[in-house]
Amino acid sequence: MKKQLGMIALCGVMLASSQMALAQGYRQGPPPPQSPPSRYHGMYDQGRHEGWYRRGGHIPPSYRGGRYVVNDWRRYRLRPPPRGYQYIRSDNGDFLLAAITTGAILSIIAANH
Repeated sequence: MKKQLGMIALCGVMLASSQMALAQGYRQGPPPPQSPPSRYHGMYDQGRHEGWYRRGGHIPPSYRGGRYVVNDWRRYRLRPPPRGYQYIRSDNGDFLLAAITTGAILSIIAANH
């Protein structure tokens, strides 16, 4: 009888702990997507590593918009970009004159450090 009571108690404890573990692991909906960790620390590092950070290279679309585009080129004493081109500011301070549609780099103006 003692053996049966001990076994019942053990099963009860295991059942209760498994339900608690299941309740803790339950989430509403799928887990949020995570971006893969980047080995690079910015546009300059990635471009040097992948070989596109040079005259004639092509800037990836992720760097051709938003915070990288320089609309106030006068502030930096740059010449007006030719039609169809824009300045893109690298994370190391360089200005890249690139085609808006393709991202082809026409020239790189080094930052004044």
